[in-house]
Amino acid sequence: MDALDPFIRHIQARVALTDEELQELLAAFKLKKVKKKQFIIQPDFVATHRSYVLQGALRSYVVDQSGAEHTIQFALEDWWISDYNSYLYQKPATLFVVALEDSTLVQIDYENEQRLKAANHKFETFFRIGAERTAAYHQRRIISALTRTAEERYTDFLEAYPTAAQRLPQYAIASYLGMTTEFLSKIRHDKVKRKS
Repeated sequence: MDALDPFIRHIQARVALTDEELQELLAAFKLKKVKKKQFIIQPDFVATHRSYVLQGALRSYVVDQSGAEHTIQFALEDWWISDYNSYLYQKPATLFVVALEDSTLVQIDYENEQRLKAANHKFETFFRIGAERTAAYHQRRIISALTRTAEERYTDFLEAYPTAAQRLPQYAIASYLGMTTEFLSKIRHDKVKRKS
């Protein structure tokens, strides 16, 4: 099996490309290996790439004025991650994006993405579908944060991402769900008690 097979399946599930078009699209991406705790985006530097996760786990987060971290997004296999505001507008980033595990990514830079979209409407469709799904994901996340209790948000997270809950650090999950690690521990403890 080729290392890029999962990415090729990801592309083919979204757009029908000829072999030639697929090769042209793939040629614009670069394989990148990152070590656990390595940053791929940091505030004040422009996010020059968007990344598709072939293997591993990453997290984007922001740090508030009191120094508290707020997780914006996780990315595991078959997910994309970037500081999208920085990437799309080529402005300095406001997010950190860090590897939570040793990870293998496929990355495209802003210039190559723009060139591809201008060259072939199928490539533009591929990136548009990704952007639409990302926008929908972030809307669901905002609505959940505004309307669901802490326990409901945790239950929803477990149902939506059962394997992620096992792989991701508790502090990162807690900050993603808008709670302290201690409060998440209490919710988990209460859930276990109710089951027994």
